[in-house]
Amino acid sequence: MNTGSRKKKRKKRIRNRKSHNHFGADIIIMGGTKRSNIKQGLNVKIVLKKDQRSGKLTEGVVKDILTKSPSHTHGIKVRLTTGDIGRVKEIESENTNGQ
Repeated sequence: MNTGSRKKKRKKRIRNRKSHNHFGADIIIMGGTKRSNIKQGLNVKIVLKKDQRSGKLTEGVVKDILTKSPSHTHGIKVRLTTGDIGRVKEIESENTNGQ
């Protein structure tokens, strides 16, 4: 009989959400778990290996996609133009529809 209570860890899920850039255009922010959503030249936020515990995000532009599988639960691994390597947590792309 289990009398102790266990706390369940909740993963922070990043869902598609909208925000605005300083020019007033809509920016759609997506999670980075699907390889098909990530292209070279996209502006993304990644978490570096050394920052996994803190969750600190590093912003940059995708140079290479390193993950070969179509999806990854922790995010697709990419190399930025700065040389930093990490897993994508957010993808930022401007929405040009209706503008």
